[in-house]
Amino acid sequence: MLPWKRALRPLAALLLTAAVATVPAATAHAADTAPSSGWNDYSCKPSAAHPRPVVLVHGTLGNSVDNWLSLAPYLKDRGYCVYSLDYGQLTGVPVFYGLGPIDKSAEQLAAFVDKVLAATGAAKADLVGHSQGGLMPRYYLKFLGGATKVNALVGLAPDNHGATLNGLTNLLPYFPGAADLIKATTPGLADQIPGSGFLTKLNAGGDTVPGVHYTVIATKYDEVATPWQSQYLSGSDVHNVLLQDLCSLDLSEHVAIGLFDRIAFHEVANALDPAHAGATTCASAFS
Repeated sequence: MLPWKRALRPLAALLLTAAVATVPAATAHAADTAPSSGWNDYSCKPSAAHPRPVVLVHGTLGNSVDNWLSLAPYLKDRGYCVYSLDYGQLTGVPVFYGLGPIDKSAEQLAAFVDKVLAATGAAKADLVGHSQGGLMPRYYLKFLGGATKVNALVGLAPDNHGATLNGLTNLLPYFPGAADLIKATTPGLADQIPGSGFLTKLNAGGDTVPGVHYTVIATKYDEVATPWQSQYLSGSDVHNVLLQDLCSLDLSEHVAIGLFDRIAFHEVANALDPAHAGATTCASAFS
């Protein structure tokens, strides 16, 4: 190896780690626990109209509060019992979660769903996830028995087949040591790189499992889960949606689609209650 390459190797690895880490975390800032009122209200009992609790699963570097400051009240106002969890914590890293091994995060989700079902008395829950939060539950459904406890999984910009960051991760082989550093320090990020052992195992034998309704809501302006088509799932019970097909004026990218896009939220509501679905249009931003 040339001397200059050897000298730049640690710096390159750090820069790539930072690039992977910071893009999805544009607005994370809040507390360690979700509100005990409004959502995460364990006294809430599902209604006949909405018989299943909704569990919100944050994205990489998100948490149970920041990721859902808009969507949780949106669903709560529509009569749902809504819950959110923190997962994928690293020792010594507060607030910014979703960084631990994804298979272990799926175990945390499994325990949380059991807690919600026990509190509400519901037979099944619905899951809504943003980014990694749309990907990780698929492991729970496929390998941890989640398919018997979940009716629907709705993914907002889920990186179902990996996050390339507009091709940035394709440069990892040119920076010796970068991939190893990411895997050692933030395994949850490494698991989302296309070609990882986690993704290979997850997607082998098909994207979906029987008995679960899947919805993927993508935006063509996504800069993380790229190309955006890679977010789509294949299966007999899958509804893949491009946000711009619903409203061509919607400019939401990877972060915005999960944090405050009410057009996307309207489509989430449709996925949770397809029997009463209404057309999602640009006007849904004001509904």
